[in-house]
Amino acid sequence: MIKLNQSPSDPAFIQNPYAFYAKARRDTPVAYWEDYGMLAVFDHATVHALLRDKRLGREVPTELRKPIPDHLQAFDAIEQHSMLEKEGDTHRRLRGLVLRAFTSRRIAALNDDIVEICADLIATFPKGGFDLISAYCTQLPVRVIARLLGVPEEHGDDLLRWSNAMVAMYQANRSRAIEDAANLAASEFSAFLRAYIETRRNDPRDDLITNLIAAEEDGVKLSTDELIGTCVLLLNAGHEATVHSMGNAVKTLLEHNTPQSALAADAIADTAEELLRFDPPLHMFTRYAYEDIEVAGIPLKKGDEVALVLGSAGRCEKVWENASQFAPSKNSKSHVAFGGGIHFCVGAPLARLEMQIGLKMLFDACPDLKLAQAPIYADSYHFHKLEQLIVTP
Repeated sequence: MIKLNQSPSDPAFIQNPYAFYAKARRDTPVAYWEDYGMLAVFDHATVHALLRDKRLGREVPTELRKPIPDHLQAFDAIEQHSMLEKEGDTHRRLRGLVLRAFTSRRIAALNDDIVEICADLIATFPKGGFDLISAYCTQLPVRVIARLLGVPEEHGDDLLRWSNAMVAMYQANRSRAIEDAANLAASEFSAFLRAYIETRRNDPRDDLITNLIAAEEDGVKLSTDELIGTCVLLLNAGHEATVHSMGNAVKTLLEHNTPQSALAADAIADTAEELLRFDPPLHMFTRYAYEDIEVAGIPLKKGDEVALVLGSAGRCEKVWENASQFAPSKNSKSHVAFGGGIHFCVGAPLARLEMQIGLKMLFDACPDLKLAQAPIYADSYHFHKLEQLIVTP
C-alpha cells in the first residue's frame, strides 16, 4: 500500500490541491494519507462506488464514540439530530420527512425570489474594485435560505455568523478557539430556532419550517430537536457550499475568458455542472466501515475511517478526456460534488438553481467583469474556497 504525505495546510497545496491529486491517481487510486491517518480514495470509480456502499456510513460506530467535552455540548446536541450524521432507519425517517417538505415545487417557487435577490445585490455593486464573495456570493444563498425557512431576512447576518462558526468545525486546522466559537454559535442558533419553531406552531405560514412541523410519516413527526438539527443542516450545508461554488465558478469563468454563450439560457445548466466538476467547494468526505471490506484490494477494517476525495474524483482522467482543463461543453453531470448514495445532497436542486440564475444574471449585468487581484484560496481544507474575490464590474 502506497503511503502519501501532504499537509492540508501546506500553502502550495491550499492554492492547488489538484497537482497532488493527479500524482496520487497516477500512482494508485487508493493510498494511505499519513497526515490524516486513514485510507484515501482519489479516483472517480472508487469514490462513486463507496458513496453508495451501505457497508460504509457517516455515523460514528458505537464502539468508537467518545465522551463529548463540556465545551462542545451545544454543538453535539445539534449534530445528534442531523440526518447527515445518521444511518439506517433514523436517516431514512429524517430524510423522508424533510423531502415531504423540501419539494421540487417549493424549490421551483423560489425562482422569482432568486432573481429578485440577485438584481438587488447587483444594483448595489460599487463602481470600483470590490469583493464579490462578500457582496454577492455570500448574500445570495443566505437570503434565499432565510426566505425558504420563513425567517425574516434581517436575521441574515446572525444566520451567516452562526453558519460560518459551525462549519469551521470540519476544517483540518480546527483549534480550541474554533470549537468554542462553534459551540457558542450552536447554542445561539438553537435558541433562536426553538423560539421561532414555537411561533410557527401557533402561527403557521407557507414556509419550510411550517411544512417541516406538519410533515408526518406513519404517524410520526419531527421532534423539536430534529427540526432544529434539520434547519441548521439546511442552512450550513446549503449556504457554505453555494457561496464557494459561486466564488470558485466566477474565478474559473474569468480566468478562462469564458464566452458569454456559455452562460446563455440554453447552456448555463451544463456550464454550471462543469464548474462543479472542475473546482468544487467540498474536497473530502469521510465514511466509517461498518464491517471488514476491501477497497481496491486494500483491507479496510470495521471501524476504520476512509477519506473520499471528491475534489480529485472530479478530475479523474478515466472519466473525462482532458480532465484538468475547464470546458463548458463537457458532459460533466457524473461529477460527485453533491456526494452520492443515501446522503446525496437534498439541497442540490436549489444549489443548481442559485448557481444558474446567479451566474447568468451577474455576467448579463457585468459583461466586462474582471479580476482586480489574483484570487487566493483560504486555509480551510476540506473546503476549497476563496478568501476573497476582488473584481471590477
